[in-house]
Amino acid sequence: MPSSRLFLVAGLGNPGVKYAQTRHNIGFLVVDEIARRFSLSLDKSLFDTACSKGVVQGSKLVLAKPLSFMNRSGFPLQKLASYFKIDICNIVVVHDDLDLEFGTIKIVKNRGHGGHNGIRSMVEAFGSKDFIRIRAGVGRPGNAKGVVGHVLGRFSSQEKEELPGFVETAAGAAVEIMDQGLFAAMNRYNQTSS
Repeated sequence: MPSSRLFLVAGLGNPGVKYAQTRHNIGFLVVDEIARRFSLSLDKSLFDTACSKGVVQGSKLVLAKPLSFMNRSGFPLQKLASYFKIDICNIVVVHDDLDLEFGTIKIVKNRGHGGHNGIRSMVEAFGSKDFIRIRAGVGRPGNAKGVVGHVLGRFSSQEKEELPGFVETAAGAAVEIMDQGLFAAMNRYNQTSS
């Protein structure tokens, strides 16, 4: 069911080398993988995002990484979506999630932010939570005090081994949403999620 609709697929993260290989930046890694897979270049700068426009399996796509830091990421994406006239139902956001084990993904729509500052910013900027999310599990640290250090920390050696497959799976989920629709993607990718 190829679609001619225009999608925005955005990965959340923090800009800069300091954050490049941290758990909080899993969304950036997934967007980079989609760009690599379909030979798109995130070299355009628009509304404080690195972005690219292309066609993926029949669907038009704007691929983006907001560069305003995680807790302000909704506002550049809202401007980008408004500029390209992208309906909120066609926005897919990839972000890290503490409540899922590392390597697990879950596709959801119209859910609360669950304490995630990037998603909180999205809801605030759009005035709605009716966008699609690909929750990419990074697991929880042993104690609550270590949450910030955990998400801003670098991947463990074991996580680094699993990371390429994890990123490929999450990228595949985004492509499936565009190509086959939300519910088909949920049926395929949520089966193994907690």
